[in-house]
Amino acid sequence: MNRTWLIALALCCAAGAAQAQSCNLQASDKKLAGAAKTSFLTKCEKDATAACDKQAADRKLAGAAKASFTKKCVTDAVGG
Repeated sequence: MNRTWLIALALCCAAGAAQAQSCNLQASDKKLAGAAKTSFLTKCEKDATAACDKQAADRKLAGAAKASFTKKCVTDAVGG
């Protein structure tokens, strides 16, 4: 593998890991509750899904592999 590609992949994964903690932690940090928390988490999950879909596309995943990757990625991002 190309070293530049490996570095880019590592940075991409690091960005995903940073987001993996962000949804629930950000909601807690903002002291959100009730409808405000639900709305925030819904938007965060949509954003995470878009980011995970992009990662799956970058990795050229398709079918069951893409679905599995995206599901785990979004679950990790939301903090669930």
